[in-house]
Amino acid sequence: MKKVLLSFACTITLADLSAAKTIEAVKFNGLVYLSPETAADMIDLHPGQEMNIDKIDEAVRILFRQQYFEDIWIEEDNGTLIINVKEKPIIAKVDFLGIGENDKDSINSFTNVKKGEIYDQAKIEFAKEQLKKFYELKGFFDTVIDVETNRLNEKSLEVNFLINRGENIIIKDVKIYGSNELKYKDFEPYIANKEREFMGWMWSRNDGKVNLFELEADSAKIRDTYYKYGYLDANVSSPYLRVFFDNYNAKLEYKVDEGEKYKIAGTSIDIPQGFIDVDKVQKSFTLKERDTFNVIKLRQDAKYLEDMIADMGYAHVKVYPDVKKDEQNHTVDLIYTVIPGNKVYIRDVRIMGNSMTIDRVIRRDIFLAPRDLYNRTDLAESRNALRRTSYFEDVIIKEEKVSVDEIDLIVEVKERQTGSIGGGIGYGSSDGFLINAYVSETNVFGSGVSASVNVERSNKELSGSLSATNPRIFDSLYSLGGSIYRRDYDYYDYDELSTGFYASLGRKFGRYISINTRYTYEQSELSDLTESLKYDKSGLLEKSIKSSLTPSISFNNTDDYYLPRRGIAASTSLEFAGVGGDQKFLKSITKFATFYGLEDYIGYDLILRYKAQFGWIQENGYLPYNEKLYLGGVSSIRGFESNSIAPKNSNNSLIGGKISFLNSVEVSFPLVDRIKMRGSAFFDYGMIGEDSFDEKRASAGIGIEWMSPMGPIQFVFARPLTRKDGDRTSNFEFTMGRQF
Repeated sequence: MKKVLLSFACTITLADLSAAKTIEAVKFNGLVYLSPETAADMIDLHPGQEMNIDKIDEAVRILFRQQYFEDIWIEEDNGTLIINVKEKPIIAKVDFLGIGENDKDSINSFTNVKKGEIYDQAKIEFAKEQLKKFYELKGFFDTVIDVETNRLNEKSLEVNFLINRGENIIIKDVKIYGSNELKYKDFEPYIANKEREFMGWMWSRNDGKVNLFELEADSAKIRDTYYKYGYLDANVSSPYLRVFFDNYNAKLEYKVDEGEKYKIAGTSIDIPQGFIDVDKVQKSFTLKERDTFNVIKLRQDAKYLEDMIADMGYAHVKVYPDVKKDEQNHTVDLIYTVIPGNKVYIRDVRIMGNSMTIDRVIRRDIFLAPRDLYNRTDLAESRNALRRTSYFEDVIIKEEKVSVDEIDLIVEVKERQTGSIGGGIGYGSSDGFLINAYVSETNVFGSGVSASVNVERSNKELSGSLSATNPRIFDSLYSLGGSIYRRDYDYYDYDELSTGFYASLGRKFGRYISINTRYTYEQSELSDLTESLKYDKSGLLEKSIKSSLTPSISFNNTDDYYLPRRGIAASTSLEFAGVGGDQKFLKSITKFATFYGLEDYIGYDLILRYKAQFGWIQENGYLPYNEKLYLGGVSSIRGFESNSIAPKNSNNSLIGGKISFLNSVEVSFPLVDRIKMRGSAFFDYGMIGEDSFDEKRASAGIGIEWMSPMGPIQFVFARPLTRKDGDRTSNFEFTMGRQF
């Protein structure tokens, strides 16, 4: 006879339980994802035990606490306990509707509702609360979240979170009460929650959106700003955010007690004797006696001291700056306590992440090797050298402690797309259809060798080039390169057809300096000259030979090839034309660029750039038009057509210059980090002339810099600021494969 025992939440009934029974067997019905053995281990019911209703009730409670089951009921049949269960369904799919993909990526990282897990209503409710907090911290309030479940079959279901994101709270006013010496504009660059500016929806304008993630940290940033100006007694309250939910506007308030400004009374370094020349190091500090205290400079000095000791092999050195205040005189004594630790040697250097680039190509730019004494500067410069190769999107060098005096260096590289391919098609009235195609690769088969092929075909001409360069022959300090080319240039007042080759040999000196010598042999043919040019140059040769030697020297300590944030890149060359051939001249080109990233100072990835170029030619015999200097174009003065700025003759034909100077000021800022897209703004100014700078032009504009899967692409929108009648302008240009 089968009897039912209702347990847990219901009263237990059993007709003849008064006569004690013994459990003959325990069986489970309905288990799918949980095994009977596992379920039996959870409960204290075994054959041979007395059938006790309290133990049966406790067993049901234990099973429910596992959160696997929707329902549990127990039957008894002639001494056999049959435990019937109905398991909760499995989540087969989870989706978040009503939001963008970026938010989905963030939400998936913290919600505890996952595909493949058992459906649990308590977890669903907890996830809803997490989602509301997530959007509140992003500045969205009154977010409504509903959950929809759809049964796919008896054992699985899908869960959809329907998210109706709330409204942004906009800060209309920020008040800092008690701030007399410093104003809101002093804090504004550092705090995350700012008052909305006029036309705040525009880029670079403050939109005023509340960021609860950063709200508490803003108080510390305001206090840090006071410390930067010497106010060591400054006290800043927690933020008070008053929200008006009728219009979702807010006022943000702080209370400040500024205190007095402190000066430096003296500095000292507490370090074991003989490590460093203390007096010499103190003279290199940015904070000196009688200076106003500045917490940023204090940190810079501490890091300078730490790096100095680390460069001596003490990888685990610690520097603790201590500020001793004299509140009566409002001065401070700075004490830098240095704990060097042990000298550390490199045990091994391991390369990771390079699916294409050969290990030895990476190792030749790592300035630390096994058994070398640790050096922090060498470590930083190794990373920069690897990024300058253009092979890697990112390079991280980790220090893995092996013992008190040994570490392993883990070099993790993330390879970038080093090849590019492109082409185009056009039509000209004289040349007919024109097809252009090119392929370039800066890291052929991971060897570090660069090569490119460029072909241009029209009805009349076939132009092209084949180039290759090995920057480190047999991993030595020497480089070798060359090119064979045939180029067809269509200038405004003449056409040029050049055929030739060049070969170059170079050598590295140290980490940043390279010298190079190039030999060029080229035949140039000028055609379709305007009548005024023919008249202007009575000794013009229809065809001429250039045979030249060009020594050059370059310096580069930037931290990346395509997008440097710090460092200098400079070079100068002098071409001697006249080693045989018809052309005889001297040409010098000097370039300089410096880069300065501000992220460490303002918490925003802003990059300042300055670039300059000086050109000079001395005519020693025959100097054709195509060898003279011209300005204009995407790599020169943007907003003007390429090679369209130069001295002109009386008939308004370009004759080229013999001296030129151009410079550019740029600022680069992030647009869409996810796809590595940045924006830029720039101002270009250049001068060119025969003997003096007679022609002067300026332009300004904005650009988009995109590190695309096909290589770096740049879109430029420029407008001339100074121009003359007859100038050829170009408001839009784009390039691929060049440095930003």
